[in-house]
Amino acid sequence: MARDDDDDSGLTDASPNPNWFLRARLKTRQLLLLIALDDERNIHRAAEVLCMTQPAASKQLKDLEDMLDVKLFERHPRGMEPTLYGETMIRHARMALTSLSAAHDDIVALKNGLSGQVEVGVIMTPAMGLLPRAISRIKLQAPKLRIGVHMEASKVLLDMLQRGKLDFMIGRIVEEEGAAGMHYEELTVEPACAVARVGHPLLRSDNLKLADLANQPWILPPQGSVLRHRWELMFRRAELEPPANVVDTTALLLITALLQQTDSLHVMPVEVARYYASLNVLAILPIELPCHMDAFGIITREGHLMSPGARQLLHEVRLAARDLY
Repeated sequence: MARDDDDDSGLTDASPNPNWFLRARLKTRQLLLLIALDDERNIHRAAEVLCMTQPAASKQLKDLEDMLDVKLFERHPRGMEPTLYGETMIRHARMALTSLSAAHDDIVALKNGLSGQVEVGVIMTPAMGLLPRAISRIKLQAPKLRIGVHMEASKVLLDMLQRGKLDFMIGRIVEEEGAAGMHYEELTVEPACAVARVGHPLLRSDNLKLADLANQPWILPPQGSVLRHRWELMFRRAELEPPANVVDTTALLLITALLQQTDSLHVMPVEVARYYASLNVLAILPIELPCHMDAFGIITREGHLMSPGARQLLHEVRLAARDLY
C-alpha cells in the first residue's frame, strides 16, 4: 500500500488520529486477513483461505503493521501468534465485518417491514419472564423478525457481546474490567428463595425460621458461584453452620427430579421459582430469605449502531421491564 512520506496515518501516543483508517485506505481484505491469520495461525493457509498468494498476504499484513506502527503477529517456526496489538485489531476486525455483513439484512428489513436477525443474550431470571414477554410483543408487530436467544452466564455473554455476536444482553457485569466499552442500564435486583417439592412438610409451617432449614438436605449451585457464596453467608450471619448435606449441580432437570423424589431444598431466584411454582413443579417455602443476587440490567456496546429489529426488541424489553419491575 503506497503512502506519501508525509502521511501521518499511523497511530502514535502523542497524536492519535481517530480517522487513521480513512487516510491509510484500510482495506476490507486486510481485516479478512487478520481473521484468517487468527483462525489458521499460518500465513500460507490464511492466504489459501482468501484465495491470495502468500507474498500478497505478507505484503498486506506488513502494510497494516506499518500504518499502525506496531507488530500484530509474532512469527514462530511452527506458525504465528497474535500480539496484544494483534488481538485488539482482530477483535475489532471481527466486529466491523459482523456489522458490515448485517447491513444487507437491515436494508431488506427496512424495505419489507421489520425482519432480519436479532441475537440477544440473557441470564436465567429475565429469561423466565422479561424476555418472553418482550418477544411475544414484538412478534405481534414483526412476525418475520428472526430472534436468536443465548442463555448463558453473564461472563460468557459479555465475551459474546464484545465479539459482536450479540446485539445486546440482559445480565450482569461481574468484573470491573468487563465494563470497558459497555453501557449498563440497571433493571432490578434478584432476590432468592427456598423451594421444595409440592407437599413438602415444611410448607405447612406457620413460622418457618432459618434455623429450621439448617439441618435439611439441599441441592445447591457449586462452590465458588455467587449464589452459593451468598447462601452460605446467610447462615453464617445468623450464627448458623451452613448445611453439610448438599448435592452440587446447576442442571435444572436433575434439580427438579431430585426435588420431586426427595425432601431436599433448593435456592433459586424468586422470579424463576414463581414460574415453576405456577406449573406445580415445585413450591416456594413460606420464609423470606436474607439472600439475593446482584442486580442485572441491559448491557449494550457503546457506539454500536443496532439494526432496526434489535432496536425494536430492546424497546420492548424496556417496556416489559417497567411492567414487571
